[in-house]
Amino acid sequence: MTILDFFNNGGPVMWPLLACSIIVLTVIIERTLFWLGVRRQRNHSLMDEILAIAEEGDWPLIREKTKGCKDHVIRVLTVGIMHREYDMVKAMEAESQVTIKRMGKFMSILDTMITVAPLLGIFGTVIGIISSFKILGTSGIADPKLVTAGIAQALITTASGLGIAIFTVFPYNYFNSRIENSVHIMEKYATSLEVVYNKLQGKKEVE
Repeated sequence: MTILDFFNNGGPVMWPLLACSIIVLTVIIERTLFWLGVRRQRNHSLMDEILAIAEEGDWPLIREKTKGCKDHVIRVLTVGIMHREYDMVKAMEAESQVTIKRMGKFMSILDTMITVAPLLGIFGTVIGIISSFKILGTSGIADPKLVTAGIAQALITTASGLGIAIFTVFPYNYFNSRIENSVHIMEKYATSLEVVYNKLQGKKEVE
């Protein structure tokens, strides 16, 4: 059985299932490219260097070194430094929320597809079974092939819906884990910067 035969035997519900699979594949590709870009932009050594320079209170040097840097963690730290005289913590929180929102883009679509695809499969199953019972009611078992065609339609849609959901759940969980890891790193460095800044303020008060 070819893919085209498999699709045709699944009945009309295969069309929305095809749409779901295209949407899922598009989002997965887009998010994969996004995270590859994030990985290329990361600069771990510069993050540690920023904290070291912050301990000296050399804020102009930090701005110079971070100029043009696209690392999201460094961007959060830079925003905090720029607003240190007002409210460093809230500034970093606001910037991190923007970053998290960008990381979570389209994740709700994947979540919806994980739920909708199996439901569409079950819907196709019901349609296939109803079709089989109608044939049984009109022609009995005179032509078993007509009955088995309806059952095949039911099984194909169920398998397709489950397949889409299973295929989606792995990248969905992976992307979520990347978001959680990024949040952890942003919180870690933001807290470290806050501690360093509070120490500097404490020294100034003593002097």
